[in-house]
Amino acid sequence: MGGRGAGGRIGIRDLTDSFGYFPNNAYLCGPQKVWGSHFFIVKPLTIKTVDTLSYKTVSLNKATVNKEWLVIDATDLILGRLASRVALVLRGKNKPGFTPHVDCGDNVIVINADKIRLTGKKMTDRVYVRYTGYPGGQRFTTPKEILASRPAELIRRSVRGMLPKTRLGDKLINNLYVYAGAEHPHQAQNPKTITLNEI
Repeated sequence: MGGRGAGGRIGIRDLTDSFGYFPNNAYLCGPQKVWGSHFFIVKPLTIKTVDTLSYKTVSLNKATVNKEWLVIDATDLILGRLASRVALVLRGKNKPGFTPHVDCGDNVIVINADKIRLTGKKMTDRVYVRYTGYPGGQRFTTPKEILASRPAELIRRSVRGMLPKTRLGDKLINNLYVYAGAEHPHQAQNPKTITLNEI
């Protein structure tokens, strides 16, 4: 494959140094094959430089963060898919100014929590374990039992597990408001209704 290939095009050995390396301003564009012989087309490589003084990283803080109110209808949505998107919004990762150590996410209102879905047999086969703190106080419950008594708790527990296990995570979960019905008492905040595809 060395030397000048078919049609007088430049081959590999014409552009490499004695150690077989290419110069910094060239890159391979082949291999090509013409009339049974292989050759490489080499084009000049243009290197673009970025002016690092033209931009700077902006970190948000409590005074500069812009928090909105969003409403999500949980009717016929999958629990895990809903919880992952809600956790992302609470964290603020959908914003260009995301700052990891700051509460820069939005307030999320989830309605119709009693109409959430789980795939397969998870509604009855999945088991949540907790402990009361007393001897013999281990308690087991299923999503079906939680949904029947406290539907909001099922979504809140799923979202909390997807947030940081820190004091920041404890603060972020307070920005989540879950309601079993279609009504919520946050009309004064003028919340915007969105779907999961818009996040």
